[in-house]
Amino acid sequence: MVLIVASFISLITELFNTAIEAAVDHTSTEKHELAKRAKDAGSAAQLMALFMLFIVWIIALTA
Repeated sequence: MVLIVASFISLITELFNTAIEAAVDHTSTEKHELAKRAKDAGSAAQLMALFMLFIVWIIALTA
């Protein structure tokens, strides 16, 4: 069950990241520091979700 939840968290985070990037790109095509921060934060959240999924898989495989 934990593997399923971790997988869904990763997928949900990816959807949020995609939504942030689409909203930022729709608002303006100019380079802006706040837009970069928003995109970076979404990407970092996805990276952390994938890292959590990796750890859960390692625990499941070694237990």
